[in-house]
Amino acid sequence: MDRRINKGQATRRHLIEVATELFADRGYEGTSIEAVLERTGMSRGSLYHHFPGKDRLFEAVVESVHAQVGESALAAVTASGATEPHDLIKAAELAWIRLASEPVVRRILLIDAPTVLGWRRWRDLEAQYGLGMLKTVLQQAADTGRVPAHLVESFAHILLAAGNELALVIALAEDVPAAQATAEAAVDEFLTRLLRPTSEPA
Repeated sequence: MDRRINKGQATRRHLIEVATELFADRGYEGTSIEAVLERTGMSRGSLYHHFPGKDRLFEAVVESVHAQVGESALAAVTASGATEPHDLIKAAELAWIRLASEPVVRRILLIDAPTVLGWRRWRDLEAQYGLGMLKTVLQQAADTGRVPAHLVESFAHILLAAGNELALVIALAEDVPAAQATAEAAVDEFLTRLLRPTSEPA
């Protein structure tokens, strides 16, 4: 039984990995179930055993990419050596901007996911992954007086939306390195102003 479960999990992971490559390269509309089957060498029955249709396969891909982005962002924040709440927030936001400019993340999470999954499901996943981390760090900043406590959730939404928008600007820019540098400088300056202790005059 354990061997069958492990084989099933391995098959599911492989389908998601292959579908991720195809969705990132061709987009949701340009990727067919037949293309996934051809790339994996699996039967239609094997695929449908795990995913009833292309939409469910895409949703699993979105969740997988979200999880990978979360792990990468956390690793980047840890590697930054930041310890103070405001520095942690800066590190987290910059990590997301850098990751979100990658083709897989941009195409799957930012372009196709809102349309394919619908706004509500997309927002649920955003809340589960990126928004949750921002709220946690912002709450730490609130505890030190750098953010008004009653604005933590609103600020988290603002930072998430700003990161998504900047990621698209960078990804679509003719000069990506220049756009990246400008975005990072803007984020650093914006968060420095935002996270000034509430007792300190503006």
